[in-house]
Amino acid sequence: MITKKARKPSRSSSQAKARKAVATKARKGKEREDSGSSLSRMLRTLQFFSRAEPVLSAETIAERAGVPTSTAYRYVKQLTNAGLLIRWKGGFALGPRIMELDLQIRECDPLIVAAAGPMVDLAKQTGLDVLLSKLYGQKIITVHIEPGGSSRTLNFGRGRPLPLFRGSNSKAIVAFLPAARMRKLHEEARANGESDPLARDWQTFYERMLSIRKAGYSLTKGELNSGIEGISAPIFGAERDVIGSLTLIGDLGRMAMLREEALIEVVQKTTAVISESLK
Repeated sequence: MITKKARKPSRSSSQAKARKAVATKARKGKEREDSGSSLSRMLRTLQFFSRAEPVLSAETIAERAGVPTSTAYRYVKQLTNAGLLIRWKGGFALGPRIMELDLQIRECDPLIVAAAGPMVDLAKQTGLDVLLSKLYGQKIITVHIEPGGSSRTLNFGRGRPLPLFRGSNSKAIVAFLPAARMRKLHEEARANGESDPLARDWQTFYERMLSIRKAGYSLTKGELNSGIEGISAPIFGAERDVIGSLTLIGDLGRMAMLREEALIEVVQKTTAVISESLK
């Protein structure tokens, strides 16, 4: 019995299959990218809610997100199913899952866990409020406050992003960033119209940050809250990269009664303890 020899695929056929495989891979990659972009856009809609506007309609969300109303309805449906939004008075409001996540952050965030005890001790020792601020990408946010006896309301309390170039909290973090990242933050702030004088000139800003870095702490008066002085020192993570800052704040009158050098020393000692525990 004579069998026919199998035909070897032609070169053009092999090339066509290769092109098809590449095209398929590219399409799937694009689909994953589009899916990721869509997820990012959907989650960004949460930032549209504020104290001034706690309830938003799907139409308002669509307008602010720059997407069709049908897409906004899909977003709010998925966010509602996840508990991140709830239906409220003809619109939508932030949901209970956010409170659950907030509690998880308070109880599980490594920096908050490491700093909680030392912050209590520092507040008792000085009678001043102690703030823990953390760097998240391009934002600095106060994540924990240990009161030392006062009941003041802060302009930038827990959860409210801090100005990058004002306040000892932020300066004690920004000053210890790598120069390239510091430069990028400065350029973006200037491009976004940041009004702070430090955003106008890179050299002036850089020299100011270097002086803070050399001193090992930042001290400001009235930059975030009128009549309030802040003393901050950086906190470093396992790789010796700055991840946050610890701040003592008090009324100018009370701070004047205390020895400034002693307060600076105790803040630096506390941040050293926290940084060591994070290694």
